[in-house]
Amino acid sequence: MLIADTLLIVLLVVIDQWIKHAVVANIALGGEHPLIPGLLSLTHLRNNGAAWSILQGQMWFFAVIAVLALGIMGYFFWQYRHKNDQWVEELGLALMMAGTLGNFIDRLMQGYVVDMFQLDFINFPIFNFADSCLTVGVILIAIGVYLTDRREAH
Repeated sequence: MLIADTLLIVLLVVIDQWIKHAVVANIALGGEHPLIPGLLSLTHLRNNGAAWSILQGQMWFFAVIAVLALGIMGYFFWQYRHKNDQWVEELGLALMMAGTLGNFIDRLMQGYVVDMFQLDFINFPIFNFADSCLTVGVILIAIGVYLTDRREAH
């Protein structure tokens, strides 16, 4: 599973970087392009903070957090490598690592993260593919922990 998970992480980081590059190349900064009218638009933004643009300009802080998070996730990833009954947690960690790496690359190379997905039907912060990987990864880990707890309780 370790090789498959590593390939998944690389694939997701490549997809994230490709989407960001396509948005930067095709949509002016601050510009918007509807994908699904009334539901989803692409909006080219730069975010030098975290979610909801908090902690703007704290590049050193995000670099330290990303390195620490990747180290911790890598440790758990390594621990799950032979546990077939914890594949949900392993997949969640792979998604979280990909999301962390995708945004970390942006911060190192550009000093900001490119965000683009705008939900038109709700007032929600604009986000990117890496953010989606992180969110789905956290949800999968929560589900995996729940399933493991249920399995161990029985």
